[in-house]
Amino acid sequence: MSAPQAEAVIDLAAFRANLAALKACAPASALMTVVKADGYGHGAAQMARAARQAGSEWLGVATLDEALALRRMGDTGDVLCWLAAPGADFAAAIDAGVEVTASSADQLAEILAATASVRPKVQLKVDTGLSRNGAFGEEWTALVGAAAAAQSAGALEITGAWSHFACADDPAHPANDAQEAAFAQALDELKAAGIEPALRHLSNSAATLTRPSAHLDLVRVGIAAYGIRPDPRMTYATELTPVMTLRARLAAVKRVPAGAGVSYGHTWTAERETTLGLVPIGYGEGILRTSSNRAEVGFDGRRVRQVGVVCMDQFVVDLGDAEASRGDVVTVFGPGSDGEPTAEDWAAAAGTIAYEVVTRLGGRIERTYVGEA
Repeated sequence: MSAPQAEAVIDLAAFRANLAALKACAPASALMTVVKADGYGHGAAQMARAARQAGSEWLGVATLDEALALRRMGDTGDVLCWLAAPGADFAAAIDAGVEVTASSADQLAEILAATASVRPKVQLKVDTGLSRNGAFGEEWTALVGAAAAAQSAGALEITGAWSHFACADDPAHPANDAQEAAFAQALDELKAAGIEPALRHLSNSAATLTRPSAHLDLVRVGIAAYGIRPDPRMTYATELTPVMTLRARLAAVKRVPAGAGVSYGHTWTAERETTLGLVPIGYGEGILRTSSNRAEVGFDGRRVRQVGVVCMDQFVVDLGDAEASRGDVVTVFGPGSDGEPTAEDWAAAAGTIAYEVVTRLGGRIERTYVGEA
């Protein structure tokens, strides 16, 4: 079998170690590993299995389809999903034992109307200040009232109540205290209505790492599980290792004279004679075009610059006077332990966040898994 021209190497041992480190941050709380968006680009099925091996009691996904995919791969543990547009088919997920989220009284009515064969397990989402999904104010009061009536009638089981931080990646931001207080108030309203859910959860990766007061019954870890900081400015004692390394083999190597223009529009021109290497992946695989002329890759123990516009299928690197041949490997990004760029470095070059760098990868890039338990 021929070697792939590009592959994302996923280190499952590093992933499990990251989860153990995150669990140690909140030892009294249950752990939910978020595997939405195909495991942040790492592969949902493989990351879900590794998360269970690491002791993750819960898996979290955004959509009903993602939850059902976990069931099809054989996962039988606790799963929560939280995002559904009007008209979503809740019945299949409920029958599969997936816990669903109600973010409004209208959505709760849709869940109750689903023709499932079992009583749904529902978690209620309150908007404490992210102003995204979830209910707040009178909407929360209406949702609590409808949920209490439905539970009293035996139509559902309320298993949890939760919310999501907006600014936890900035631990000193005043919104964090305000959201925690708003969540406590929402829980008080639930209790007054006769609902005391077994699971109260508010913490995302950033809060898991830095905000013990918000750990409560469960913490939800997403990007940090994959070894990427929620924000590159964050500091914390917990050691995390990036799980994905993206490598490619040079498809072409050529020596060009000073003055040679590179790629569309000649946005980069060689200032001297140099060797160029062609990396056979581009924005068709999720490489960010906005990183053009700013990103670097690792080659032969050093970093070399990406030059010219990133194309759909390929981009060019300036190898200088290094010895290079077709088929030589470049490391687009990795943990950084050998001096190679990281996903955070590519994010900085592209003016985005590392979440996007790893999540958008796909196309013709193969995934290879190492570190199986």
